Amino acid sequence: MFGGGAGPDATREASRARGVENVAVNRYLWSATFDTLSFLPVESVDPFTGVIVFGYGTPPGGSTSYRATVLISDPALDARSLNVAIATRGGPVATETQRAVEDAILGRARELRIADGLL
Repeated sequence: MFGGGAGPDATREASRARGVENVAVNRYLWSATFDTLSFLPVESVDPFTGVIVFGYGTPPGGSTSYRATVLISDPALDARSLNVAIATRGGPVATETQRAVEDAILGRARELRIADGLL
């Protein structure tokens, strides 16, 4: 589910290492990002700044390689809290593609929140 071993355990471990109990990013957006972009290898994760950097990977059934950088800037489950930058080896993808990925992450985050019974 989570490439490169990053995910909730990495977040929890980073929190313990710095002596912090709360991370200032939305946990549903965080998990949904890894779920949605699971075909990409994780290069770096920083739950304190909310930045996740993914390396190049090809989606199932696709032929184009993509890489992504995701910024989760707020603890709110809100579109303004999420910023996704996606590129191919030829450069940035179309704005529509980027928005579609953001929408997929937001949709998955809402599903996770509903599954927790919080809506």
